[in-house]
Amino acid sequence: MQRQSRLDLLQGTLDLLILRTLQNSPMHGWAISERIQQISGDVLQVNQGSLYPALHRLEHQGWIKAEWGISELGRRARFYRLTAPGRKQLESETTDWIRLTGAIGRVLKEA
Repeated sequence: MQRQSRLDLLQGTLDLLILRTLQNSPMHGWAISERIQQISGDVLQVNQGSLYPALHRLEHQGWIKAEWGISELGRRARFYRLTAPGRKQLESETTDWIRLTGAIGRVLKEA
């Protein structure tokens, strides 16, 4: 059996990671994916087939807003930024995530 070298992300987890990545500054899609991979030490890799549907979903929810701009390579790109409702959602989801992972950690430790 071959061991997976990358973790598959659940939809909600990917949304949380995207919101957190956009917390400090707007970014285009490729930069969001690269940042998540970089911060996770190459453990998390977000493919384009997952990233862009997630970005559209978050935009539809009103948690992020997209605007056209010029990337660092001089190309037109959609830059995504966190909205005020997105900041509230990030705070709520972060609290829930910390509670959930703490509970899972306790079960793994005791089981």
